[in-house]
Amino acid sequence: MADMSLEEAERILQAAKAKALEMGVKLSISVVDARGDLKCMVRMDGAPWRTPYVSRGKARASACFGLPSGDLTERAMTPVMRAVMEVERGEFVPGQGALPIHRGGELIGAVGGSGGTAQEDEDASRAGIAAL
Repeated sequence: MADMSLEEAERILQAAKAKALEMGVKLSISVVDARGDLKCMVRMDGAPWRTPYVSRGKARASACFGLPSGDLTERAMTPVMRAVMEVERGEFVPGQGALPIHRGGELIGAVGGSGGTAQEDEDASRAGIAAL
């Protein structure tokens, strides 16, 4: 499994935060490794209290499947997805806002946002990946 350095994760986080500021939204942004473990997170001033948990959950979902978290929404009620959400004890959110991070075709992690619209969350995530 390829690894993402802390420096890379922080660069992704800072670019996603800059995009959120540009859009005028207050987000929490989480960067996780390929296993879904947290590398770094920020809760912007004024972002709601719940957004760190949701941004991390979206990022974990994206990393777990190697897909944009929004692609998992339709499957949220399937037996397999419900089982995964149960095993993850609520730390898995199959909703739009997170994107997988690949290097050389290999999954190295994911970045997720929460606090704006689902599209704003995803746009900030995309800007973070672009900085890598």
